[in-house]
Amino acid sequence: MTLIFAHRGSKGTHPENTLAAFQEAAAVGSDGIELDVHLSKDGQLVVIHDELVDRTTNGQGYIKDKTVAEIKALDAGGWFSSEFQGETIPTFDEVLSLLDRMLFNGYLNIEIKTDKLDYPGIEQLVSERMTRREWSFIYFYSSFNFATLKKMQALEPVTPKAMIMSTSQKKVSLARSTDWIDALHPSIDWVKEAKGQFSKKLRPWTVNSKEDMMYCFEHQLAGIHTDFPEKAIALRQQLSSI
Repeated sequence: MTLIFAHRGSKGTHPENTLAAFQEAAAVGSDGIELDVHLSKDGQLVVIHDELVDRTTNGQGYIKDKTVAEIKALDAGGWFSSEFQGETIPTFDEVLSLLDRMLFNGYLNIEIKTDKLDYPGIEQLVSERMTRREWSFIYFYSSFNFATLKKMQALEPVTPKAMIMSTSQKKVSLARSTDWIDALHPSIDWVKEAKGQFSKKLRPWTVNSKEDMMYCFEHQLAGIHTDFPEKAIALRQQLSSI
């Protein structure tokens, strides 16, 4: 069965990478949840996609230049809808606590965002958070940055790793030749052009149209990342009943 990962939470219906989006993703029965981790000025792990806060908050500037207190003071929901005004950028610990309270038992895809900026020590901090206890869910790491994945492999050799890419053949070759890389997370356009010819798990992004969802389900890909998990779950159920 193709697993359905809620991309940045239920990004299509809620402000991305917020507790509201993650709560919705778990509530609708997503098989997995994907999130993005950055490092604040005072060394705290925070969950947001961009290096800058500009696109998804009422603030400006880099995450790396702000303390957690400054980050938490921003509105991360009002840009999406007035219904979500007051939503904040969550810390990584807050998201983990939410999923723990909800007894989420799916997969957590932790994307470490070091592809544009270097966050010294972020890999160690993430690993410390995840290995401190047992979780109700299964987790794995992903990144565009091979060096980060290599560091995570040294820290947690048993935890699965996935390489993210758009259309880079170099990354495909690297993933093929690296035995500890478990999966590839490419763009859906690359997957359709490659016609499914790949020896490792494929979990493409961002699969939002019915046509693309159908393609992934019919080709029995390992998973998809979608902004509309509830829509994808309903379609998968519909296909399974035929």
